[in-house]
Amino acid sequence: MRWKLNSSVYKRVPSREAAMEPDVETPMRTTDAGASAGPSWRMSLPHVCVATLTSFLFGYHSGVVNEPLESISADLGFSGNTLAEGLVVSICLGGAFIGCLFSGSIADGIGRRRAFQLSALPMIIGAAISALTNSLEGMLLGRFLVGTGMGLGPPVASLYITEVSPPSVRGTYGSFVQIATCLGIIVSLLIGTPVKDIDRWWRVCFWVAAIPATLQALAMEFCAESPQWLYKCGRTIEAEMQFEKLLGPLHVKSAMAELSRSERDDGESVKYSELFYGRHFNVVFIGGVLFALQQLSGINSIFYFSSTVFRGVGVPANLANICMGISNLSGSIIAMVLMDKLGRKMLLSGSFLGMAFSMGIQAVGANRQYLGSTSVYLSVGGMLLFVLSFSLGAGPVPGLLLPEIFPNKIRAKAVALCMSVHWIVNFFVSLLFLRLLEQLGPQVLYTIFSSVCVVAAIFVRRHILETKGKTLQEIEVSLLQAQ
Repeated sequence: MRWKLNSSVYKRVPSREAAMEPDVETPMRTTDAGASAGPSWRMSLPHVCVATLTSFLFGYHSGVVNEPLESISADLGFSGNTLAEGLVVSICLGGAFIGCLFSGSIADGIGRRRAFQLSALPMIIGAAISALTNSLEGMLLGRFLVGTGMGLGPPVASLYITEVSPPSVRGTYGSFVQIATCLGIIVSLLIGTPVKDIDRWWRVCFWVAAIPATLQALAMEFCAESPQWLYKCGRTIEAEMQFEKLLGPLHVKSAMAELSRSERDDGESVKYSELFYGRHFNVVFIGGVLFALQQLSGINSIFYFSSTVFRGVGVPANLANICMGISNLSGSIIAMVLMDKLGRKMLLSGSFLGMAFSMGIQAVGANRQYLGSTSVYLSVGGMLLFVLSFSLGAGPVPGLLLPEIFPNKIRAKAVALCMSVHWIVNFFVSLLFLRLLEQLGPQVLYTIFSSVCVVAAIFVRRHILETKGKTLQEIEVSLLQAQ
């Protein structure tokens, strides 16, 4: 299916709150005098920053065991056991899948703010268990608990940022997620630097992780709840109060009018099974495919095994990690600047094409027999360019785009389902990468990854709707017109 937008007017069924605004067919951006400029970004910024702490924690826990793993295995008595070391790294993925799978029901059941606080709880407990344990079993338990929080937090962050952000800066705010993740990875690498010089420093690395988790749990008490969630629960007065906190009093009336137009029926939230058939299937399918292509591009094989690949061409692992972090952060900052100027679709398709090109460079660089020392520059340059290209679009855009294109009624569950696809594909790519690298060789494997990126760029051009500058209600109308 290809989205084809036209100018026809979609007639909505009046909602339960339609009476609050006489004109429910024409979008109202300038209801009150002085409101024509749109709401200021300053009021919603603190709430978004608190929400992105969960992304910082995601990045931190993804990288926290990279440097200390050797010390952890020596202190806990499983040094040389590669299976145990692999479990310490990867058990988070299992916990993350479970947390992500239930994130939609939790976010719809107790609200976005409480879901953030709930996601922080296993991260605090898991970090403490990991820091205090004297056994492999304790470490695995702690890492699994941390993983459940890692899986629950990011989908809720995507929902929350989409629902509390003014349309003019929603893309910029969405980029904060990727920037916070990059910062978390970099901080974890810096905190882990003294691990070989200071005895049991790895325990400090885990204790540090409890600080931002605790800060988020406390700060969320002072943040706004999602007005969309409150309205869906029938708490209209509270939704108005939250809009006033996020957008200012001049924009409450128009925001509530937009929200009332999006409610076409009084039904309850859909069940997960309803996402697999009927009118919701197409948009959920597109979201799931987008996340699958993101992971099949090979990005996490680069993140997880960059040190192995760099060592294979004679580059020190520490230098590799620093360069990867800088490249990832630089691209994320550029994406933040461009997201609301160029739009989601252009960044996403350009990002995948850049990734295809850089993977092609790595495939060429893998031919060391004929290229000699030049292969090192091609391999390293191609890998850094791949990460940079990813961070420009394929990294930050899907987590922002999907909550935008999903209707309010299915948003939480649909985001959770699509991000669960991310974790499943992530797991299998990570599990099979080194095996495929050994069996197929780098040239063939990197060529496959490059081909996937080309397919992803074509998919984006054909099926993804541009959402730049539109309200969530305008996006929903466009999608309904396109079907």
